[in-house]
Amino acid sequence: MTELSRLAEKALRDEPLTHEESLAVLQTPDSRLLELLQAAFTVRERYFGKTVRLQMLLNAKSGACQEDCGYCSQSSVSKAPIERYGLLPQEQMITGARRAAAAKAQRYCIVISGRSPLDRDIAEIASAVRSIKQEVPIQICCSLGLLSEHQAKDLKAAGVDRINHNLNTSEAYHPEICTTHTFQDRLATIRHARTAGLEICSGGIVGMGESDEDLIDLALALRDVKPDSIPINTLHPASGTPMEHAAPLTPQRCLKALCLFRFLHPRTEIRIAGGREHNLRSLQPLALYPADSVFVNGYLTTPGQPAAEVWRMIEDLGFEIQVDALPLTQDAAPAGEPAVGRHS
Repeated sequence: MTELSRLAEKALRDEPLTHEESLAVLQTPDSRLLELLQAAFTVRERYFGKTVRLQMLLNAKSGACQEDCGYCSQSSVSKAPIERYGLLPQEQMITGARRAAAAKAQRYCIVISGRSPLDRDIAEIASAVRSIKQEVPIQICCSLGLLSEHQAKDLKAAGVDRINHNLNTSEAYHPEICTTHTFQDRLATIRHARTAGLEICSGGIVGMGESDEDLIDLALALRDVKPDSIPINTLHPASGTPMEHAAPLTPQRCLKALCLFRFLHPRTEIRIAGGREHNLRSLQPLALYPADSVFVNGYLTTPGQPAAEVWRMIEDLGFEIQVDALPLTQDAAPAGEPAVGRHS
């Protein structure tokens, strides 16, 4: 048994890697990358088999954010030439859910820019979610910035299933990427969402100048959070942002980071998120050996891989798309017909 396969065995026993073992994963020689991926796949296969879940998002409010996050093209310090608009009408949010279902997405994520949503934004989104739940058998995630406890409860009451709020990086490195809110502010939003009974989606961004230790600290902080899903973004430097000249990532670095998160979160959904097309390039399929979820049809301000191409990639790997859709609300079923149930 090699040292890499021992790490897989340790993960399968739900034992966290030591700091030295975590460093060894990130510093694995490129010549042993396939061996590392095989070890991570051993863990992924135990809990997720060869299934892949898709997610699609909608940028429901773009730009004009008050925060100074250095990676974001929508921030107050960004000069990126992006489209800027206020909260989309409810019908466009509902149409987005229909498109997500057609793309075989298990989950549809409604995202808005800004530090915190206004209560009227919460009311509009909640109303759209109620309509979606009556028509489209899909799970709903919302990424809306810092939330109060009452806002989280309102979203839960409307039928939102999950809240996304990323930690982004380690607590020590957080002030290097954002000064207008703290790491603890982010943890508070996660607590509010959990108190409201919402599932938690929380991950990070690789490639913002952080050290190996910062990546390890982020992965360990997420062990404390115990999210239901971990999106791993890789920085796609946007022109006009403070990080536009960040050192480029290699596909190998991205894959090693995904393997680290798989070893430290063996039972948790891990999603290949923003930046994957830019940073993984031709090695994108290999990312599904440690990860079990992927975005389709683009991100907030950058395009992404069309759903049909993702379906083909998954099929070519010998994997399969899995959709566990929530049932429609009872009042949505036609007379004499049951509401749509779960299916795989």
